Amino acid sequence: MDKISSSSSSSSSPSPSYFKLPHHLHHVAEQMKHRRFAFQTRSQVDILDDGYRWRKYGEKSVKNNKFPRSYYRCSYRGCNVKKQIQRHSKDEEIVVTTYEGTHSHPVEKTSESFEQILRNHHIYSLTL
Repeated sequence: MDKISSSSSSSSSPSPSYFKLPHHLHHVAEQMKHRRFAFQTRSQVDILDDGYRWRKYGEKSVKNNKFPRSYYRCSYRGCNVKKQIQRHSKDEEIVVTTYEGTHSHPVEKTSESFEQILRNHHIYSLTL
């Protein structure tokens, strides 16, 4: 990585130093930021404890499904991970959870139930 520092005499506040990715890694970094993972699990509850804190920011009706889709953002400051939660249209005992992005912080608490779910279920990587 190349360390780039800039200074400007016309700026009211000095620009901070930052690290810039080499040009050929920008595409890889962009893919990591928007990576999507989805999994299905049989559950009576919609929201599984995955160790992170989430803030609900929306819900909408979905065509051909009587269950709405809920939208969440990670509530950690500066983290842009989102998740969607929805019941399966053909089997209401199945919850489909889709994550988009990579957390910019460690998990707040370990959840045995979530780790067990990941061990016992297929995870699908979705590309945008």
